[in-house]
Amino acid sequence: MDLLAAESKGWLHDWCVTLDVWLLWALCVASIVSLVLGADKTVSSAVRLARRLGMSTVIIGATVVSLGTTMPEMFTSVTAAFQGQSGLALGNGVGSIICDTGLIFGLSCLLARLPLDRFVLNRHGWLQLGSGVLLAAICGVLALLAGSIGTPGLHSPEGAGTWNVIPRWVGLVLVALLVGYMYLSVRWARRRPEIVMEAVEDVGIKPGVEARVSVLGCSLVLVGGLALVAAGSNVLIPSVRVLAEEHYKVPKDFMAVTVVAFGTSLPELATAIAAIRRGHEELLVGNIVGADILNVLFVVGLSSCATRLQIPPTFYMLHLPVMLAMLILLRIYIFTSGSSFRRWQGVPLVALYVGYYASLVIFAPHLIGR
Repeated sequence: MDLLAAESKGWLHDWCVTLDVWLLWALCVASIVSLVLGADKTVSSAVRLARRLGMSTVIIGATVVSLGTTMPEMFTSVTAAFQGQSGLALGNGVGSIICDTGLIFGLSCLLARLPLDRFVLNRHGWLQLGSGVLLAAICGVLALLAGSIGTPGLHSPEGAGTWNVIPRWVGLVLVALLVGYMYLSVRWARRRPEIVMEAVEDVGIKPGVEARVSVLGCSLVLVGGLALVAAGSNVLIPSVRVLAEEHYKVPKDFMAVTVVAFGTSLPELATAIAAIRRGHEELLVGNIVGADILNVLFVVGLSSCATRLQIPPTFYMLHLPVMLAMLILLRIYIFTSGSSFRRWQGVPLVALYVGYYASLVIFAPHLIGR
């Protein structure tokens, strides 16, 4: 079934319509808590299970832990895609990159002296910028084709204007690139195993703990964690949609790049706080860089495999330019810094993030139907 033909609502949406606005916000908060808690339990149980099955800690850190940090974004975006909410699906992926880079990394720069690991940033760092440029280039090429060749595209659900569409084959390409990225991550991790060892311990798994937990116990916790993530994402999408459409009269992608993106980025924020408290600032940098890559290849990739994603005009006017500006600015910092990032470098990133949010609040009421 092509979900672009009609938006899927369902009984959850109908139920959310009957709720007061404060109950909807409470439902959003509860959904995000379910997402974050479920992702945490899923990652920790998956790590224990992988160790029990004899998987190398290096491979666990480079794959299971890495993918686990973006699990809330992935589940939320894929759920939104299946429900025909392309703006929410794409907005969550792009908005999470903006939140991770501008808010979390920017604030972390201000609060602590972050080490600059050339081994990581000269490899993953280029992929971070490249994945963002790739996504923007895909959207740009689609816009050019729709404009110059005259491709009709698809009309927005609001009935105004024409939106470009990311086809499913692009999603398959992004997922194929994700597999390649996982392969490279494992190879690079084997050359610097101490980095992923710390990452595995950072999710709360100490050496020897997995020996006291049965495979069945790990599997049950894993299934429970996945159930929490799935439940949270399925409730969050209709809640946000009703808030946007019925109460605040703003585009759904506005809610996606603000409320949803911030909520699903809470695992990265929690990791950043924990890394600073424990003196593992290098984990913070690597986690942000990896999350940005996976938000394109993993989150947007799987979402566009689920259904063709419509690209609202606001992505060309605001979201994609801000995302690229942050990624390019971070790359400039890497080029010009020595052994660590300077604290003042967090100021432009945070200022750009605040300005981005301010522009959303100011212009959102004027973007209805565009």
